[in-house]
Amino acid sequence: MSRASRKLLALPVLFLAAGVLTAEGGAAAKKFTVWPVGDLKWQALAGAPPGPMLAVISGDPTKGAYTAIEKFPAGFSAPMHTHPVTHKAVIISGTWIHGEPGKPDVRLGPGSYLVQPAGMKHTTACDAGSECMFFIESSGRFGITMAEEKKAAAKK
Repeated sequence: MSRASRKLLALPVLFLAAGVLTAEGGAAAKKFTVWPVGDLKWQALAGAPPGPMLAVISGDPTKGAYTAIEKFPAGFSAPMHTHPVTHKAVIISGTWIHGEPGKPDVRLGPGSYLVQPAGMKHTTACDAGSECMFFIESSGRFGITMAEEKKAAAKK
């Protein structure tokens, strides 16, 4: 193999190695992340109806994709709405109640998994028996749009 060929081959290998180290955070960044539930920093979920609280694990829900532990108070309920991005959730505790137009509500207990595709109308609630805590992964910035209800025709 010629010296020029070796140089050409070395360049992509260097870029690949640099990409792996960047994606991994470098060898020095490898460490465990341990957050007991008592150490989570809870904040109100910006842009949501009152009630949901969030402990951000990664990202920033006001700017883009994020992961978090989220909780709803017992009895929380959000009427028909959509989100502009896809949410994936795993229920940790409590009973999440998921509703879709024209279908019966589905009760999701601990260990249950839910995907809310972007733009799909649904309701969300938490059973009154206890708060709902769940892990959430969002593909983008948090947003919520309440579905417009049909207004009854005004009587003349």
